[in-house]
Amino acid sequence: MTWLRRMVDCVHPTLLVLAVLVLASPALAVQPDEMLDDPVLEERARDISKELRCLVCRNENIDDSNAELARDLRLLVRERLLEGDTDEEVLDHIVGRYTEYVLLKPTTGGLNIVLWAAGPLMLLFGLGLGLGFVRARGRAQAGADALSDEEEARLQEILKK
Repeated sequence: MTWLRRMVDCVHPTLLVLAVLVLASPALAVQPDEMLDDPVLEERARDISKELRCLVCRNENIDDSNAELARDLRLLVRERLLEGDTDEEVLDHIVGRYTEYVLLKPTTGGLNIVLWAAGPLMLLFGLGLGLGFVRARGRAQAGADALSDEEEARLQEILKK
């Protein structure tokens, strides 16, 4: 415990209080006026919000984003839930309005299958190309080692000198 006491004594009290406040503050950007009174609906809204991308921040979900557009999307999710939509209906409505780009985890159907398969296919293509190159180079080396009769005679003549 003495090492902890020494560490605390070295830190300025203001910095210590600031660090505690930062660590204790919630990371969510949801404002109190956005929250629903029904805890079940609010939990559903949070779950849906974690699946939606902030179109301003790109790789951040709307639940964590402070952007105005993210706030609008959070409010839209809650509005649709209050109207009685299921989670899938809410997501379908938002995807219909903002395209599939708004989903943090895109679907694997339709043309997206090309994007999902492109990585593994390119890896296999690259491995095949590399294997073909190595084999062709091995055959070329084997052919380059053999000398014709004329070359062999010339070499012997040079070595005798």
